[in-house]
Amino acid sequence: MARAFTPKVITANDLIAGDVIYQTADDRWSRDLAEAELITDEAHAQLRLLDAVRQASKVVGAYLADVRPGPNGPEPVHFREDFRRTGPSNYAHGKQETSPQPRA
Repeated sequence: MARAFTPKVITANDLIAGDVIYQTADDRWSRDLAEAELITDEAHAQLRLLDAVRQASKVVGAYLADVRPGPNGPEPVHFREDFRRTGPSNYAHGKQETSPQPRA
């Protein structure tokens, strides 16, 4: 039996800055997961991923990440994605400094 499709977002890394970015419904790239397009249809997800992969002059490593709907937009369901959205953890500035989540 096939697994049911779970909601996804398109994520990648900014080609120049290296930051984690998310594709929005209006075809922008945002550093904020809350702005990401929540994709609930598998065919639409595959088309959006193809579009993201074609943007090799802007992004690298685009893929579909599992999320769940949240009160402020998509929320990660896997530790890896939760960790990625907070940015690099080897320095205390940028996303790490402004994150409301406690640092280890």
